[in-house]
Amino acid sequence: MVDVVVLSDSLLTEMAGYGRTLVAFSGGVDSSVVLAAAARALGPEQVAAVTAVSASLPAAELDAARRFCADLGVTHHTPATSELEVPGYRENGPQRCYFCKSVLLDTANALADHLGYSTITTGTNASDVVAGFRPGIRAAAERGARTPLADLGLDKDAVRAIARHWDLPMWDKPAAACMASRVAYGIEVTSARLKRIERAETAVRGLFGGAVRDLRVRDLGDAVRLEVDPDLVDRARDDEAVHAAIREAGFTAAPIRVEVFRSGSMNDRLAASER
Repeated sequence: MVDVVVLSDSLLTEMAGYGRTLVAFSGGVDSSVVLAAAARALGPEQVAAVTAVSASLPAAELDAARRFCADLGVTHHTPATSELEVPGYRENGPQRCYFCKSVLLDTANALADHLGYSTITTGTNASDVVAGFRPGIRAAAERGARTPLADLGLDKDAVRAIARHWDLPMWDKPAAACMASRVAYGIEVTSARLKRIERAETAVRGLFGGAVRDLRVRDLGDAVRLEVDPDLVDRARDDEAVHAAIREAGFTAAPIRVEVFRSGSMNDRLAASER
């Protein structure tokens, strides 16, 4: 097993040669480690973060991202993006993430050109690269974004180990894909859909409190699927308050199913040729 000190030092060495760096920052553990590494390797004054603000980003995630950047002492840019105006994103086909990442990286590149940043990075890690269906990675690569975690072979476990070693507050944070990932492919992504998903997830998470780790409300069009940790499935199925919270969030008539959380479960609906 490679020592976490060796892993973290290799990341710092890698990023020390990047020059002024702009980090595409979602607030998740991967981009947080990249941002923290850039600040350590280059100095906070040579680093900035950019977070795309739109209906697909939960308000709580943006608040946490702002706090993290402030604690690091790095500038945090929060441009409003308009991916909902992009047909390929709004129509929600299998390549939706490609269009989303394209908007983010085009925005980041324009910002970097204007402010004089020489490098743009993302939080793509080695686990993402081998995961299979990741159209967003292609969009970022086409736009010249660097991927220090993936380039060094750092997988998700290694990234979390570095975050814990550096005492970053989100070292054990669950994965938090954008809100659009909750909408079944082929169903139009709209601001109203994203907001009711966010309302539903916030309400259900509040009912479970600290007992829940992974939670998703999936909009299937003709139904709603709530996904939670395995030990909470039976409780969620039987708890009328959970079902009422989802309905009050805007899913008034659709039947509600409760299943075990699975990352990327929406991809099950894609044919092999679409992946």
